[in-house]
Amino acid sequence: MYDVSALKELLKEPKEVMITTHHKPDADALGSSLGLAGYLKKKGHLVTVVTPSDYPNFLNWMSGNDDVIIYSEKNDALVQRIIKESQVIFCLDFSSLSRINEMGEYIRAAAGTKVLVDHHLQPEDFAEIQFSNTNAAATAEIVYDLIKDLGDGDLIDTNIGECLYAGIMTDTGSFRHPSTSPNVHLIIADLLNVGVKTSNIHRLIYDSSTELRLRFLGYALKEKLVVLQEYHTAYFAITAEELKAYDSKTGDTEGLVNYALSIEGIVFAALIIDRSQAVKMSFRSVGDFSANEFARDHFNGGGHKNAAGGMSMDPLEATVQKFESLLPQYKEQLQAVAQNS
Repeated sequence: MYDVSALKELLKEPKEVMITTHHKPDADALGSSLGLAGYLKKKGHLVTVVTPSDYPNFLNWMSGNDDVIIYSEKNDALVQRIIKESQVIFCLDFSSLSRINEMGEYIRAAAGTKVLVDHHLQPEDFAEIQFSNTNAAATAEIVYDLIKDLGDGDLIDTNIGECLYAGIMTDTGSFRHPSTSPNVHLIIADLLNVGVKTSNIHRLIYDSSTELRLRFLGYALKEKLVVLQEYHTAYFAITAEELKAYDSKTGDTEGLVNYALSIEGIVFAALIIDRSQAVKMSFRSVGDFSANEFARDHFNGGGHKNAAGGMSMDPLEATVQKFESLLPQYKEQLQAVAQNS
């Protein structure tokens, strides 16, 4: 589903464009959104980026960040007006309208042409134009290729390139995940040629921790890590009180699940967090064990094969009990993956 000609026709004249992405945007979500926004502005379009929630402070250096509208109950009317008036609505880095909370139904009902740009599995069929590539390492990779395929590669400047690089770098785990393809490296070479300072972006994203965030990390590793060697699984379960004790901000728990997965012999990891309204879950796996299927089948979630999310409306303790109770049925599969890793 990659009809560049339809998108080119849609964008041949300046239009009012809205770009949105998923709840709690990460570097790929925000980077692909702001990178695309920068390009469309160069083409003469009136562009507004709206996110369904806040996002980590370590992403606020991106060009265009100051103009992002963050949805809240207070500006609901404004966001509804933007959605209604937008002639084109780009939906980036999510596969289902449920991932953008209240905004989802507003966009479903909108008259504007909806364009999905995403790399997650099983996209919902809500957009008139879809660029869904589950083999892409990041949505930012798809955005880069789209700009090139539209014949506008020369419009990718340092600011746009920095946003796209941030998305690709983080979603590939700094280029160590299997999704890191030859195309990814060719894109990065092009971004270097337009002046992107890759080491600086890495520092801005990964070396911007507060003291409390580091102390929280130490606490979680020492006190909250559970390792179930029999199932080659490890997880963290974090209470709302513990988040409050360390004054946790958006993004402070990002990457924590990867520490569990980094243990020798572990092939499946989870981060289970009480967010008060619901228990949010992040899953990571290696090899042929599908974190996506596990999340979809048991915790109303989904994502990528080896990186997925889910949620539970049960209390934290009950959610953890459910998670552990499911592992025996996957024991043989987890053992097989561990042996082949």
